[in-house]
Amino acid sequence: MATNKCNTIKAFTLDLCQPNLGGIKNIWLADWEADVATLDSTEDATVAEKLIDGKITALKESVVWTHYPMRKNTCSMTSTLNNSTEGASYVTTELAMVFSKMETQKRIAIQALAIGQVMAVVEDSNGERWFLGKDEPLTATAGTGETGTAKADSNRYSLTLTDESLGFPYPLAKEIQLTPKTEE
Repeated sequence: MATNKCNTIKAFTLDLCQPNLGGIKNIWLADWEADVATLDSTEDATVAEKLIDGKITALKESVVWTHYPMRKNTCSMTSTLNNSTEGASYVTTELAMVFSKMETQKRIAIQALAIGQVMAVVEDSNGERWFLGKDEPLTATAGTGETGTAKADSNRYSLTLTDESLGFPYPLAKEIQLTPKTEE
């Protein structure tokens, strides 16, 4: 009887003492480039093995990252697995960002992101960093600018960047440093 190598089951333990927080602390964006990220999977690993066990262990050092510290309780990253009866399988990840206060500098930055192609590193509230844009660039799929109605309402821009990839976002090794963009 032949075995199907795609059906790999991985176990994990339930840790009731480990904190688990929602939200995003930081986002880094850079112009998209192909082959920027290196997976730690062995060279002879199958695509399925790389998708399951892969971790980003290196990024090109020449990439310059723009850092966006995010206000708590404003941003999210949602990954959705899409399977079809024809055998297609991919993951759509939406990175929803909120930038408080509508102002010219933010308008220019958001407009550039709306027409550009980028990759992202997202640090969640648990301190884990995730890489988006391994297979192809993220694209802007939604955005708003809103003044709010009442004084307590948010005055802000929001932007959603979407990644369509073979799998869920890859974790980024803790030792990887991101080269920050310097002020122009």
